[in-house]
Amino acid sequence: MSDPIASASPTWARRWLLAAGVYNLAWGAATIAFPHLLFDVTGMERINYPEIWQCVGMIVGVYGVGYIAAAGDPRRHWPIVLVGLLGKIFGPIGFSVALLKGRFSPLFGLTILTNDLIWWIPFAMILRDAARQGRMP
Repeated sequence: MSDPIASASPTWARRWLLAAGVYNLAWGAATIAFPHLLFDVTGMERINYPEIWQCVGMIVGVYGVGYIAAAGDPRRHWPIVLVGLLGKIFGPIGFSVALLKGRFSPLFGLTILTNDLIWWIPFAMILRDAARQGRMP
């Protein structure tokens, strides 16, 4: 029989995922409500189909729901954290390609800092914790 106290996910992991969930819900909602805002602020031309950008906001919001669910037991819900980390790795790669092609303003990259990069270390630490506790295959 396992000790429930010893197997409980650390508080820091729960807090990081809760923060990520709230952030993603807020960013997603803002993107849905104001699809041109980021383009206007960064001096980029507005896109012709803002509904596509609103769909990005919806996806980000869904990730937020997942992070909040995972915050209840990060070790158990490590697959949600893994999917989130992968998205937070591939997003900057896609941005970098678009930047090199001259498709995005460098200012647009500020979103990479808050949407992706700041979450790499805590998400990786959560996955490491889950692996050390034998929760990952």
